[in-house]
Amino acid sequence: MTEKIKEYLERLEKEKDIKILLACETGSRAWGFPSPDSDFDVRILYVHKIDWYLSVNESKDTIDVMLENNDLDISGWELRKSLRLLSKSNAPLFERIQSPIVYKADSEFVLQITELSQHCYSKIATMHHYLSMSKKMLEEIDGKTEYKLKKFFYALRSASACLWIIEKEEIPPIEFSIMLNALDEMRPFKSRINELIKIKSQASEMYLHSGEVEIISFIKDVLKRSDRLAKSLPSSKGNVSKLNRFLSSQIKIHGN
Repeated sequence: MTEKIKEYLERLEKEKDIKILLACETGSRAWGFPSPDSDFDVRILYVHKIDWYLSVNESKDTIDVMLENNDLDISGWELRKSLRLLSKSNAPLFERIQSPIVYKADSEFVLQITELSQHCYSKIATMHHYLSMSKKMLEEIDGKTEYKLKKFFYALRSASACLWIIEKEEIPPIEFSIMLNALDEMRPFKSRINELIKIKSQASEMYLHSGEVEIISFIKDVLKRSDRLAKSLPSSKGNVSKLNRFLSSQIKIHGN
């Protein structure tokens, strides 16, 4: 599928007259717990030609394409939109620039936007993203006789990100294994979680699981603590001048 994805990306650049600055995998494949039939969730950051930015009217700043019988989802944000989101400490954007599975990238762009992200990171904004996601997924597994294992992992990973925000100064990593290995409170569950990752790697996305009461209880405890601490976490606002300069430089480099 990798070669097909690269071909689609080249075609997209020509059809939309854009320059893709980053194309990477997100979702379970990037998080580190895919199923054999997991979709490919490719996310792109792209820049238009300079004329696009000189129009009085604002044009569509997103791309969404479903391919390969809906097994391949390619979507993305134009650079100016991406930087607006970065200034608000957008967690999905933080994940994209950390993805371990990269299909296409301008290395200098990735290096610079990664540096900018450190200045835009807001603990409180990022916490609210992962807290909301984990609560939503927890509702689908807590108290259920059976539930989708993928929902369990979505809840667990998001709760782990909340715990990371409380304990660490860095932006939460996209790879779940990094959090699993670095967070002391997860050590009692590490062996079982790795067993569940192996089960998920061999089972369909529709696989129904049961049990894991202790880990679900741990998720609930983390969310309660995160709820309590969320409002006291520090915020940060992106330096708009730096973001504007970066936008301008990228348009000049890639917009001709």
